[in-house]
Amino acid sequence: MVRWIRHHVPALMVPFDWIVGMLVLVAMAGIRSLGPDRASDIGAWILPRLAPLIGANRTGYANLKAAYPEKSEEEIRAILRGAWENLGRTAFEYACMDDLWDYDPARPNQGRIVTDDVPLYERLRDDGKPAIFFAAHLANWEMPAVAAAAHGLDTTSLYRMPNNRYVARAIQRIRGRTMGKLVASGGGGVLHLARELEANNHVGMLIDQHLHRGVDVTFFGRPAKANPTAARLAREFDCPVHGVRVIRLPGNRFRLEATEALDLPRDADGRIDVKGAMQMMTDVVEGWVREHPEQWLWLHRRWR
Repeated sequence: MVRWIRHHVPALMVPFDWIVGMLVLVAMAGIRSLGPDRASDIGAWILPRLAPLIGANRTGYANLKAAYPEKSEEEIRAILRGAWENLGRTAFEYACMDDLWDYDPARPNQGRIVTDDVPLYERLRDDGKPAIFFAAHLANWEMPAVAAAAHGLDTTSLYRMPNNRYVARAIQRIRGRTMGKLVASGGGGVLHLARELEANNHVGMLIDQHLHRGVDVTFFGRPAKANPTAARLAREFDCPVHGVRVIRLPGNRFRLEATEALDLPRDADGRIDVKGAMQMMTDVVEGWVREHPEQWLWLHRRWR
């Protein structure tokens, strides 16, 4: 119905988008008042109960059956429920994003954030060289950008702009307070990332969703498409590429882990091979997902 209105009555969409945007702002203010722990727990309670009413639930189930043919029906359902719980937590944590990061170098790993990679962040911050970070939709996937900003890395993250401009502005304000520089995905966004690398800064992006113009990779033994931006930028600037992931821990805590620079495959001319590099990064992501499948976003059509 909304699509029909957008097409036939475009003038109505300005007040409609404004109303939706205001409702989202009010909801986010209410969620923020709960504090990060209660907000996360409530999100984990609500979303699995709504899941049967959402079409993406069928997509998640089909993805899991294809990825894990050896698992029982009970195991598949448990992972799917966990994925919805994780999405609910992540969605509600958005409103509290600037309260999630509490890492204190004087008392490392005593709070919500656990990491052993501070020396790596500091080395990358101080080496005066560009670098690329890739991540996946695991746990709260916004946290790697928060970690980079918290450790002083000059980092620009690629993100998808919500269709509703009022919602987009609100989310951008929340992200901008804690996540460093942000640039919307698309051709202009990629050019912006290239300029950041030219200036010896750092860029980050998620690489685990389908892109119909992407390169062919294998994921969980099945053919898939991957966004080649990370590999193409690495080829152009011949700079290090690191994987960064988040693991959700009990008690509303998070472990952040970063890899050392990957030894990406190269072609006969010594330049990074884009397809081979994306396969290597995809293999890293698959390993992460297999460790904690209930924390990955199974709800989109990764294989088509």
